Amino acid sequence: MNNEKKHVYNTGIIGNCAFIAHVEKTTNISWLCWPSFQDSFVFGGLLDKGLGGEFSILPSTTILNSEQHYIENTNILTTTIKAEDGSYRVTDFAPRFEQYERYYKPLMLIRKIEPISRRPKIRVTCEPVFNYGEQALDKSRGSNHIQFERADVKMRLATNMPISHFFEDIPFVLSKPIYLVLTYGSPFEAPIERTAEDFLKRTKQYWQRWVKNASIPPFYQREVIRSSLVLKLHQYEDTGAIIAASTTSLPEFPGSGRNWDYRYCWLRDSYYVLQALSHIGHFEEMEKYASYIANITQTDTGRLQPLYGIMGEHKLEEQTLDYLTGYLGNRPIRIGNQASEHIQNDVYGQALIALLPLFTDHRFRHQNHAFTEEWTNFILDKIEATIDEKDAGIWEFRNFENRHCYSNLFQWAGATAALKIAKQYGFKDMATRATQLREKAIQHIEHCYDEEKQVYTNAVESENLDASTLQLIMMNYLDPSSDRAKRHLEQLEKELKGEHGLFYRYLHRDDFGKPKATFLVCAFWYVEALACVGRLDEAQEVFKQLLSFGNHLMLFSEDVNEDDGSQWGNFPQAYSHVGLVNAAYRISMKLDSPVFFESLYEQ
Repeated sequence: MNNEKKHVYNTGIIGNCAFIAHVEKTTNISWLCWPSFQDSFVFGGLLDKGLGGEFSILPSTTILNSEQHYIENTNILTTTIKAEDGSYRVTDFAPRFEQYERYYKPLMLIRKIEPISRRPKIRVTCEPVFNYGEQALDKSRGSNHIQFERADVKMRLATNMPISHFFEDIPFVLSKPIYLVLTYGSPFEAPIERTAEDFLKRTKQYWQRWVKNASIPPFYQREVIRSSLVLKLHQYEDTGAIIAASTTSLPEFPGSGRNWDYRYCWLRDSYYVLQALSHIGHFEEMEKYASYIANITQTDTGRLQPLYGIMGEHKLEEQTLDYLTGYLGNRPIRIGNQASEHIQNDVYGQALIALLPLFTDHRFRHQNHAFTEEWTNFILDKIEATIDEKDAGIWEFRNFENRHCYSNLFQWAGATAALKIAKQYGFKDMATRATQLREKAIQHIEHCYDEEKQVYTNAVESENLDASTLQLIMMNYLDPSSDRAKRHLEQLEKELKGEHGLFYRYLHRDDFGKPKATFLVCAFWYVEALACVGRLDEAQEVFKQLLSFGNHLMLFSEDVNEDDGSQWGNFPQAYSHVGLVNAAYRISMKLDSPVFFESLYEQ
C-alpha cells in the first residue's frame, strides 16, 4: 500500500448530542451546523474555504507542529500548536452534563486557549456565515462580546480576550488562559472563566462516567471506547434519531460525483445501530432510538422510507449548491437526499427486529405491552404487501431495481422476530401469519442461490455478488458451521475482498459507473463473518489491519481507497464505527466462549 499520497481527514469532532463541530489540526472549526445537524452550516470551510467562514486560533508566525488528542474517555479535544515564538493548547468542547434531573446540552461551543511555552502571539478569527455561505452575518461590538446577526439567526461570542483584536489585525500575546464561548440563540451571560472551567470539569466527568458505565469487551477496548463515544455524538437526543454522519458531499472517491448528504437517520440501518448500543450496554440511547423508530412507524401509515430527518421529517428534497467549490474541488454539493424517495423493502424487517427487545426483553416489555400486537401486525402488513416486489436495495441504486436477496433476508428476519413475539405473548393468528411470510421470504432468497458457483447473488436472476449477503451468515439464515455458509463466504472473498482486509460493496456497474472505493462497514461485516464460520485467527488479523485506516484520533470514514489507504466519503461515518463495535464484540464473545452466538430469533 502506497502511503505517500494517502488522504486522511485531519480533524476531530466534538459535540453534546445537540450538535457536532469539526476541529482541524490548525484549530479552525471547519464544520458546524446550527441549530441542528441538518440545518445550514455556520462554519463550512470543509466545503468552501472562502464562503465557509472561519473560527481559528492561529499563531502570528508559522505553525511548526500540531498535535490533537482527546482527553481520555471523553469527547473533549485538545489541539497543541507549536510555533516559532512559543506553543499553546486549545481545548474544545461542547458542554454536556446532568443538571436539574436532565441533560444540559446547550448550543454552546467553548474554546480554552492556554500558553505552554514562552509567550506566543496568536490571531483569533471568528467569522460565521449564514444560509450555506451565501451571506455573512452582521457583526457588532459589545463590551465583552461580539454579536452576529442576520434575519432570525443570532450568535454571540463572549470572551475575556480584548474585543479590539477581533476588529483590528493585531496579534495578541498569550500570557494566561483565554476563553471563547460561542452561543446560538441565547447569549452567554455568566462569569466567563469560572463558568467555562466548571463546564469543562463537569463535561469531563460526564463522559468518563458514561464510558465507565458502558459494557466494553476486552478486545481492543480503547478503539471500541472511541467508536462508542463517536456513535453517542451522532444521536440527536431530543428525538433519539442517530444520523449517518454530520457532513454532506464529501466524495466517496475524487471526481466520482458520489457526494451525498448523510445528516439524516437511515431507518433501514437501525438493527445494526441498536445492536451496537446493546453490546455496549447503553440502554438509554437504545430506548430513545427505538422510540424514534416507533414514532415514525406509527405516524407514517404509507410506505416506510429508507431514511428520515432527525425530527421524523418525510420530505428530504435534494438540491445542489453550485456556488460552493466543494471539498478539494469535488462537486456537486448536495443538501437533502433523494434516497428518501426510494423503495427499500428491507426497512420493515429492520424496524421489527430493531424493536424486538422492547417487546421480548423483560426489562422493557412491561412498558410496551399495550401496543405490541397492533404494531407488530402493522409491520407484518407491510412485509406481506412488499415481499414480492423489486426495490432499490441497500445501496440505493437510483435508476434500476431488482428483487434483492438482502431485502428478502430482512423480511425473513422480521417475520421470524414476529414469530418470537407471537409465541411469547400467545398470539396464535400472528404466529401462523409470520410463519407463512417467513417461508415465502426463504423461497425468494433461495432463488438467489447459484448452484454452480455455490454462492448467493445480490438478486434474483442476477450474477452479481454483493457484500450485503454476508448478513446471511451473521444473522443465522445460514448455519455458520455449514459448508454452504463457508463456500458462500469464500466466493465473496474471491470477488469483493481488497487488500488489507478491505471489502467492496459490489463491483458491478451502477448509475455512476464502477465503484472505486471500498466500503468500511462491509469490511467489519467480513470480520464478523470470519468469526462466525470459525476462522477466528483471520478475523482478529483483519480487524487489526482495519484499525490502520482510522485517522490520528481513530476516527473512521465511510470509504477507503485500497491502493493507498486514503479516507473518503462523509466523515466520521457513524456506521463504520457501529461496524467496529459489533465486530469487536463478535470476536470477543467468540474468544470468551466456545459457543458464541445464540440467534436472536431462536425459538
